Amino acid sequence: MKTNLIILLLVAYSMGVLGQTPSSTREIREVKLSGSGYELGLQHGKLLKKEIGELLVKMKKKTAHNLKKDADQVIKEFTAYAQFTDDIKKYTPELYEEVRGIADGSGQSFNDIMVFNLLDEFWVYLNDISKHHCSGMGIPSIKGSTSYIAQNMDIESYTEGYQMVMRLERTPDRPEQFILTHPGAIALNGMNEMGIGACMNTLMELKASNKGLPVAFIVRHILNSTDKKDILNFIQTVPHASGQNYIIGIKGEVFDFEASANKVVRFDPKNTNGTVYHTNHPIVNDDVKPWFEKFNPKADVKPIQSNSYIRLAAVQKRIGEATNIEDSLIKETLRSKDDAKNPVCVSLSLGRGGFTFGSVIMTLTGTPFLQVTAGSPDASEYKRMEFSKK
Repeated sequence: MKTNLIILLLVAYSMGVLGQTPSSTREIREVKLSGSGYELGLQHGKLLKKEIGELLVKMKKKTAHNLKKDADQVIKEFTAYAQFTDDIKKYTPELYEEVRGIADGSGQSFNDIMVFNLLDEFWVYLNDISKHHCSGMGIPSIKGSTSYIAQNMDIESYTEGYQMVMRLERTPDRPEQFILTHPGAIALNGMNEMGIGACMNTLMELKASNKGLPVAFIVRHILNSTDKKDILNFIQTVPHASGQNYIIGIKGEVFDFEASANKVVRFDPKNTNGTVYHTNHPIVNDDVKPWFEKFNPKADVKPIQSNSYIRLAAVQKRIGEATNIEDSLIKETLRSKDDAKNPVCVSLSLGRGGFTFGSVIMTLTGTPFLQVTAGSPDASEYKRMEFSKK
């Protein structure tokens, strides 16, 4: 019996069950939504009412446990701090109405649902640098090669099992979109049918504000657009609520911007292959909070042995100077665990507060499509999702 077990384990390892290449696809949920503004949110809230309620209970339980304080009181205090409404209504009024619709459709309070949509801003408010562990990259089209942007989206582990992709149906004013998220939230990252995508990484070290436009709303504005000039002007001029890095793919081009409350700086490593990549520390933006001064790009001594620097090195060594980059290399990078304590791919089994909620590869040239996992890519194969025909 013992011999048979050993043989089975060896076979499983050779098939990838215990290795970094999974043997089967864990299907991510696809939710098709239509309409705009309040109507879209109401549909979202009604369809996912049960899941939204479950997630709110989990979120509040985790918040109370971490802060040793009543979660509703924390949310009340955060809501008093978070003066984002004016900017949300100014720049993305339809998204404000969408959040209101989600609250009404799910039967939850507006403030609770808004907190779901202020994920990064809530982390910034709590000043919890341990919450951000995303790793992203962008590959431009050179001489007709395929262009991609890709990311491991790392968030809190209580969201496990709630991974979903929203398919927003096209309207006369909006292209069809794939958005990775969980019930109750309008976006984590995503792409549209015109080959425009956005991935983002929290930069907790950069200065933030209790005003400005929050990250999720910025992402959705980008995905609602099809115009390069509009997107690049928007990301560089809109007031940003929190420190964030944005990797934006616009068909065959890729752009990387580090945004703080006071300025936006483009990051371009000047690689021969045009690639960009980022984790969770500022590389070019020096608008750093005083208590995070060691992460200032101008600092003489940087914490290169910290989590974000180690992950960045793992990504950079694979794609920084690579030629003929295909999705197989991107998958290898997103599954990498060069440093067991600071891996690019964060398995739920590591027992941390956060994990790789989903991994995405957005193909932006030719016929655009999305590849996405439910959970970390070492435990699930990528599922290909294609836009509907016009």
